[in-house]
Amino acid sequence: MPRTTLTIVLLAVYVVIIIAIGLWNSKNDSSEDYFLASRKLPAWLLAITFIASWWGGGSAIDLVDHAHKNGLSSFWIYGVPVLIATALMYVFSKGIRNIGTISQPELMSQRYNDTVALLLTIFIIIFMVIASAVQVIVIGRFFHAFFDMGYANGAVLGTLIVLAYSMFGGFKGVVLTDLLQFMFFLFTGVFLFYLTFSESGGLEAVKLNAVANAKEGYTSFFSDVADNLAYVITFGTSWMIQANIWQRISAAKKGSDAKKMMLISFLAFIPLYLMVTYTGMFSSVLYETVPETGIIPDMVSNLSSPILSAILFVGLCSAIMSTMDSLINTGALSLTVDVFQKYVQPNAKPKVGVIVARVSTFIMAAIALFMALKIQSVLTISWIASDFLTSGAFVPLVMGFLWARGTSKAATVSMLFGLTFAFYNLAVALGADFPVAWEIASAKQAVIGISISFVLYVGISLLTPADTEKSLRFIRKANVFGRY
Repeated sequence: MPRTTLTIVLLAVYVVIIIAIGLWNSKNDSSEDYFLASRKLPAWLLAITFIASWWGGGSAIDLVDHAHKNGLSSFWIYGVPVLIATALMYVFSKGIRNIGTISQPELMSQRYNDTVALLLTIFIIIFMVIASAVQVIVIGRFFHAFFDMGYANGAVLGTLIVLAYSMFGGFKGVVLTDLLQFMFFLFTGVFLFYLTFSESGGLEAVKLNAVANAKEGYTSFFSDVADNLAYVITFGTSWMIQANIWQRISAAKKGSDAKKMMLISFLAFIPLYLMVTYTGMFSSVLYETVPETGIIPDMVSNLSSPILSAILFVGLCSAIMSTMDSLINTGALSLTVDVFQKYVQPNAKPKVGVIVARVSTFIMAAIALFMALKIQSVLTISWIASDFLTSGAFVPLVMGFLWARGTSKAATVSMLFGLTFAFYNLAVALGADFPVAWEIASAKQAVIGISISFVLYVGISLLTPADTEKSLRFIRKANVFGRY
């Protein structure tokens, strides 16, 4: 059987299986059932869906290409921010679960007011749409590399597949398919690591190749760290408050399960991201330059065994889909719970909420697809999405758990600044001729954004009256550090 035909057959079988899982879990009686699986899932399963959400798709595959060029220090682009964000969430996970809300905006409404909650909803929807677009780009490239179809057709097809199962199964369907997808991608990741290691000649060959091509510091973990600080700051802070991960924390049975989930994930991320980084480094011996479609798609499509090539292709697609479905589901959560149920029809019946959730899932996927057809740079879109959360939402969210004196007015002003700052930088990145005192997508920009947000939050909090009783009630309920 020809390679392309075999790949299509295996992909079709895989798609049927994950759609069947989605339909099998399509019975949802309320939005809490749809988005949190009734808080009945075990910590280990939530950890796997968390890992599948971050170690997959754009980040892992894109990291291989960066490591090919820059070596071991590329770990700082994705690996270090993931570890920082996971460690911070380990600290706050128990508090997030103790509050017991379905969504982040509901949580912030309890801490501040509805205005802050609405602003956070806007941030979440913007982030989830843009981040979903990253995965659409990657899946579009994969389909373009493997099949005789254009990038646009590949992006549409990949999005439709994800939509088919996530639209009906809700969060439980996403989690169960994530389990299958993680196993696929883990096998693919290990195989490609072994393949590049054996064919390149190992680390010694990498070192010799780096010397021959004048790549100084290629095997040093701390080489050119300053160049990657922008990603560490922006990705680390924004991913720590990423709503789809808070959704998984909120879905835990209890606070201790939430902390256990984060600990398992932290320990797993270290070898997983190192494995991907070294795969990219080993590939530097095999590829003089990064192919147009990327190293991983090119490598898999050129394997001598059609069967193995088809299996690995499905594994890679599963990784991308596991990240995309998570982002789309969380964006749909905000549209349903924080927009429709709060402002459009607060007294809607539970079944109506489920219908709206499915429509919201479709809307999120459609907008992400549109963006992916317009912008095709993974790292650029990832930065844009993260900048919104770092500048506008990080300070109010984190300080809300720590400082009772923080006020709703301060949170509102801080978030409005962040929204304006991020849109301004986005406009410049897209070519607008606006004056800037920093380099776009730099550590300086990230520090300026989060620093001004912090100063505004603290300063205005000290100048405006605080609802101390409400704040302390929230902080005691969260009980992040177990003091109450």
